[in-house]
Amino acid sequence: MARQRVKFTFPKELVTEAVIHKLGKNFEVVTNIRRADVRDDMGWVILELEGPTLDIENGVQWVASQGVRVDLIDGDIIEG
Repeated sequence: MARQRVKFTFPKELVTEAVIHKLGKNFEVVTNIRRADVRDDMGWVILELEGPTLDIENGVQWVASQGVRVDLIDGDIIEG
């Protein structure tokens, strides 16, 4: 299993969408919210993702394709 920390920044129109839920449901990725700030006009969340490396990579790409800004934290995926 691999782990990756990421920061997702949501624009106003995506704040109420279930993007994180869909990430965990559509990919073999466990999401662990470490910190978040959600407001009416924007939101951000720092997550730890755990799962197969390919699922994490594909899941993160899918999140970005939805219009969410994705920033990797600590650079590379951590194998563990």
